Amino acid sequence: MAEKNLDFDQVIERNGTDCLKYDFAVRRGMPEGILPLWVADMDFRISSYIQDDLVKQAEHGIYGYTDTQDEYYQAVNKWIRDQYGYRVLEEEIVKTPGVVYAIGMAIQAFTSPGEAVLIQQPVYYPFSDVIRKNGRKVVSSDLVYDKDNKTYHIDKEDFERKIVENNVRLFLLCNPHNPVGRAWKKAELIQMGEILRKHEVIVFSDEIHADFVWNGNHQPFITAKEHFDQICVTATSPSKTFNLAGLQVSNLVIKNKILRRKFQLAIDASGYSQLNAAGLAACKAAYQFGKEWYEAVRKYIKSNIDFMDSYLKENIPQIKMIYPEATYLVWVDFGDLGLTDNQLEELVVKKANLWLDSGRIFGTAGKGFQRFNVACPRKILHQALKQLKKAVDDE
Repeated sequence: MAEKNLDFDQVIERNGTDCLKYDFAVRRGMPEGILPLWVADMDFRISSYIQDDLVKQAEHGIYGYTDTQDEYYQAVNKWIRDQYGYRVLEEEIVKTPGVVYAIGMAIQAFTSPGEAVLIQQPVYYPFSDVIRKNGRKVVSSDLVYDKDNKTYHIDKEDFERKIVENNVRLFLLCNPHNPVGRAWKKAELIQMGEILRKHEVIVFSDEIHADFVWNGNHQPFITAKEHFDQICVTATSPSKTFNLAGLQVSNLVIKNKILRRKFQLAIDASGYSQLNAAGLAACKAAYQFGKEWYEAVRKYIKSNIDFMDSYLKENIPQIKMIYPEATYLVWVDFGDLGLTDNQLEELVVKKANLWLDSGRIFGTAGKGFQRFNVACPRKILHQALKQLKKAVDDE
């Protein structure tokens, strides 16, 4: 049976489906009818193989407590081996309903109230939110923006200083990095990892965007150097890769038995046990049969990134796109427009009628930036860019 859902140009109506991206604008303070390119899901229909397995499960009609057997672990292990180059054992996988939930469990498992957790802003905003709501201290070693080359790098000295000064016990690594689009190189991960080992810091490596590295292969933290697997919790999920975020399933790789025991204890204490039955079925089907869809969607999204890059250079050159090494989230520098934060929001939301993720929510280092989700039909992306051009031209 061939894959059926490969028409990514098709615009699928999502309004009226209780879709967070489209149906909750007014509730979240946005104008009715605004064009959304914010939250990180795709406007594409999932692989027909996954869809068929979900239909089969729905037709069975019983949705009781569900767990995973050998076939599930074999599918997860094969995907990890083929995509990222390392092997996992069944007992090294801890399933959670999502990566953000897993971050909360890691904070509870590996730190105490009042202790510091290190991040690298501008970074995925739930990182700091979950740290604060768990009563821990947010410490950021901000990434350094190279405006001339439109890229970011790590300040090694600041990174180590923040760890020492704040007695950091846990570091949340975003690899690949959301929103700046860096696919961290092996040397960069080793540089950070050696500092972290020296100061006995545990690493939570969020690798949810690992399947969208555009040049070369994703470099997991866990394999960057020998022994890194003993200080690391690696978060993987089919949710970004296969557009399954609403089904809530992720697979955490924890090779260190002591860390795994502590992490599992935190989950047990939260009252959570078996995952969503549909999520488990979708994950297994995705990793077993979704490769054709995945490769096709990768190609389409990459073409959208190239289209956006060309469009901005040709039509709105004062807006600078940080060409992503990874992810389908594009980080855009509006700094040359010389606008205040409020003026930039006015331009994007009220004049361009676009719902993007404001750089401010990613930390102070995100000031003057906006994040675009380009995992949508070209027609939608083009319309968004035309609306942005008109707004800028009218300024």
